[in-house]
Amino acid sequence: MVGGRMARLQAVVLAAGRGTRMHSSQPKVLHQVAGKPMLAYILAAVEKAGLSDIAVVVGHRADLVARSLGERYTYIHQEPQRGTGDAVRLALEAMPAEVDDILVLPGDTPLVTAATLQGLVARHHEAGGAATLVLARPESPGGYGRVRRGADGRILGIVEEKDAGPDELAIREVNAGMYCFRRAPLAEALAHLSPANAQGEYYLTDVIALLAARGLPVVAVEAGAEEVLGVNSRSDLARAEKIVRRQINQALMAAGVTMVDPENTYVDAGVSVGADTIIYPLCFLEGATRVGRESRIGPGVTLRDSVVGDNVTIMHAVVLSSRVGDGSQVGPFAYLRPGTVLAAGAKVGDFVELKSTFVGPGSKVPHLSYLGDAQIGAGVNVGAGTITCNYDGQDKWPTIIEDEAFIGSNANLVAPVRVGRGAVVGAGSTITRDVPAEALGLGRERQVNIGGWKERQEKKKQQQKNSGGG
Repeated sequence: MVGGRMARLQAVVLAAGRGTRMHSSQPKVLHQVAGKPMLAYILAAVEKAGLSDIAVVVGHRADLVARSLGERYTYIHQEPQRGTGDAVRLALEAMPAEVDDILVLPGDTPLVTAATLQGLVARHHEAGGAATLVLARPESPGGYGRVRRGADGRILGIVEEKDAGPDELAIREVNAGMYCFRRAPLAEALAHLSPANAQGEYYLTDVIALLAARGLPVVAVEAGAEEVLGVNSRSDLARAEKIVRRQINQALMAAGVTMVDPENTYVDAGVSVGADTIIYPLCFLEGATRVGRESRIGPGVTLRDSVVGDNVTIMHAVVLSSRVGDGSQVGPFAYLRPGTVLAAGAKVGDFVELKSTFVGPGSKVPHLSYLGDAQIGAGVNVGAGTITCNYDGQDKWPTIIEDEAFIGSNANLVAPVRVGRGAVVGAGSTITRDVPAEALGLGRERQVNIGGWKERQEKKKQQQKNSGGG
């Protein structure tokens, strides 16, 4: 309580840094972990912890960060980037006067949980601390600031690794970079920061020593080392990715999904999979993908931004921004490009490519075909080697094949063209005009057999040899 009212808490997420060790043109916080920018994980944890008042400090490629996150947050621009202390000072200056406490988080710790943040805020209010920080004890403390304590156990300050001496580097207790501050003492301490350090920056960590030196209470909560992992390099990114994917897979298996080899199954955050579905190794379920119940996915399948129904079988296939209806079969070695829709019971077999195509209930495209911009009715059979010639060099044109039609092998359907209900297209035909319902469409030259062809060719070769021509 502050002055008879509930204390107001605002979160500040620090996302301005370049992340030089990533060696990337994009901001570090936008690098993805299991299909989501790492910054999105921190913001989701803050919101799940019950905070809706969130400011994001941006700097390097600020436009990309803001565009990625949208308009839900307040953006504070730090230019130039002069350290975490300077970033928090700018955020403090932009805050409404009625804000009493500030939750400060780094934008590169994607594994932090809402439970830890709730514990941090609760400890801060219970202890009445000027500052409350999250600590951890990783097996290898390299890269983290070390926590200095007095003989009585009180926290005296934090020493960044680049400024630490041998004794300080031996400390196992590290700072996770997550804090809750009371506004007034924080503002005063920020005014006394100095960039006299190895990086020439204003360290937020120096605030802890300034508050402790004034005798103000500085307290802490402890979190697991894995949870506070900071991502500063591609190796760190890979570690975080592995942890998140393990958590995703464990949650899916707990909900009734079978994974034959979880260590070699890659599922993005936000993907949903129904119970009793089996996922085989080397499958990638990405983006906004949803898979129904009792399906069999894999091995070797990529599903991206696609919806897969119940009792579907997909193997050795790539499915992008498509819909696969209940009971359908896809693959092996099929490619469903964006805009493809398979109705219930459809079959798309080996070496088939579909783009912006609807395949009706029970229809089959068994092998070696390309269908683009096509509408296929129910109960249609498309023979091997069939293609829709949908592009004339400037525009795309539709092909319509009505219910129960039969397309013979090696047919070329030159769009725009319609094959009527129950019609048959003869094998080897090039169809350039509509085929009426229940008609036979043939579009090929009459076969001509030339007798004695081989004998004449042999005589011709012998004549050329005798004349020195070859």
